[in-house]
Amino acid sequence: MLERVRGWSPFDGGALLDDVAAVLDDVPPPEEDTAQLAERLRGRLARLVTIAVASEAEQDPTAAQLVLRARTLHADRLPCGRQEAIAHLRRLGWTANELHDRLTAIRCLKEAA
Repeated sequence: MLERVRGWSPFDGGALLDDVAAVLDDVPPPEEDTAQLAERLRGRLARLVTIAVASEAEQDPTAAQLVLRARTLHADRLPCGRQEAIAHLRRLGWTANELHDRLTAIRCLKEAA
C-alpha cells in the first residue's frame, strides 16, 4: 500500500489536453508516435474512469455514457492499418476530452489550465 501511495501522482489535465490536441490536430501524429499516444490516452481514460467512479459521477447520465465508452475504447487494441489507427486515436482523444469536460462540469475535477 505504501508503495502505491509513493507512486501516486495527481491527475494532470494539462497533459491530457496536450495529448488530445496531438491526436485531434488536422495533421495526424507521426506513425512512430501512434502506439505511445494510444497507450498514454488509454492510461488517461482509465484515470478519468477511476475518478468518475470514486466521485459517483456515473449518477449523471452523460457521464455514465462516457464512462462506458471510455471502458470500451480502453479495451480495444490499436488497429494495424495507419488510417484505422488514426481513427482509433481520435476516438480515444474525443472520449477523453468529453469525459474530462463532463467531470469538470459536474465538479468532479478542476478545470485544466
